[in-house]
Amino acid sequence: MTTRTPTNEDADTGGRRPTSLAAPKPSKYTDRDQAERRLGIRLVLPAAIVMAVVTVYPILYAIWLSLQRYNLRFPDDRKYVWFANYTKILSSGVFWQVFSVTILITVISVAIEFVLGLTLALVMHRAIFGRNVVRTSILIPYGIITVVAAFAFRFAVSPDDGGFLFTNSDNPPLSNHWGSLAVIILTEVWKTTPFMSLLLLAGLATVPNELIEAAKVDGASSWQRLRKVILPTMKAAVMVALLFRTLDAVRIFDTVYIQTKGANDTATLSQLGYNQLINQLNLGLGSAVSVLLFLLVVLIAFIFVKGFRTDLGAVRGER
Repeated sequence: MTTRTPTNEDADTGGRRPTSLAAPKPSKYTDRDQAERRLGIRLVLPAAIVMAVVTVYPILYAIWLSLQRYNLRFPDDRKYVWFANYTKILSSGVFWQVFSVTILITVISVAIEFVLGLTLALVMHRAIFGRNVVRTSILIPYGIITVVAAFAFRFAVSPDDGGFLFTNSDNPPLSNHWGSLAVIILTEVWKTTPFMSLLLLAGLATVPNELIEAAKVDGASSWQRLRKVILPTMKAAVMVALLFRTLDAVRIFDTVYIQTKGANDTATLSQLGYNQLINQLNLGLGSAVSVLLFLLVVLIAFIFVKGFRTDLGAVRGER
């Protein structure tokens, strides 16, 4: 008869040997799921590589240029200055003036577009007769090239270009600051409101009619149904519409370039970067402006996504 020498494992378990090992946790994905995931990665990988080449590389290259004093007019004066370009830009009054103009155009134009777009979306959603004709006619401005729309409004309000509006005015809109901003915003609103209405129309299609009918039975007015039933239900579509248009408006360039070329203090961040890169050939400062604009776009996207995600959770009663 043999005896077993006690071990440290026996001491840890009170002298009792474990009767069985812990059962392994079942895998979250089956073999078929894992095979499909691997196939999906292989199919997406070529497109991801191409996207990285055409997007990630230019961004990294712009960041690299922004850390240098690099002007093509003085190629021998190139050197690393690290964050000196950013310090110079952020301490410049021109940058903050251009920044304020960009934010002003963005906030006013997107706000007007949302109100008009929601109104047009409700009209298209509830139209009984001629629905296809109404939707097609509303979307016509969005099919026009932005440069063409900018020229059209410029020719309409500028007496020097044969405009039929303000022909007898001594102070036409494009000759002063606020008039120029009004024309730029009006052009943006006319051109891109159909895009906003199209996205909001898709959101309206997801609102169950049962909710609206229940609100009517409870005595809710049209405004109350819109504010407390329709908008909360289609909040995801609202976020997408506002986010896309805000990011597009922050990067506005062509309308301003065609109508004023930045005169009357109407230059935007994109035009400031264009002037530094193309007109003055200053790759260092121009790249720094582009990087700052990129960071602003990322910040706006982050705020929109986080803010609307919190609101959506509150509507669903999540904690």
